[in-house]
Order: sequence, then structure tokens, then C-alpha cells
Amino acid sequence: MAKKDAKSKDNKAGKKNSQLILRLNKDERDAFVALCKDKDTSAAREIRGFIRSYVKKHG
Repeated sequence: MAKKDAKSKDNKAGKKNSQLILRLNKDERDAFVALCKDKDTSAAREIRGFIRSYVKKHG
């Protein structure tokens, strides 16, 4: 049981332990990454935020 508690604690601390791989057009990807850089954020952070809000809205 202690192992399960430790795992839950890691996830609550924000540890990222999974990947989502997707394919998209190179030009769209490059434009998105450049825009994120201009806005002082990362593409990964913005995509995680989108996923969280989508799940909250539709989950």
C-alpha cells in the first residue's frame, strides 16, 4: 500500500509520466512553436493547458 501512496504523491507534485505523440504539418508546428516562444511560454505547456481545459469542460 505504501507504494501506491508514494505514486499518488508524485503525481500530485506535478510529475509528468506519460507522453502523447501526434503528427502535424511542419509549417503549423513551426508557427505554433514560434508563437509560443514570442509569448514566453512553451508549446508543451500550452498543449497541456488545452488538454486540462478540454477535459474540465467535456469530462
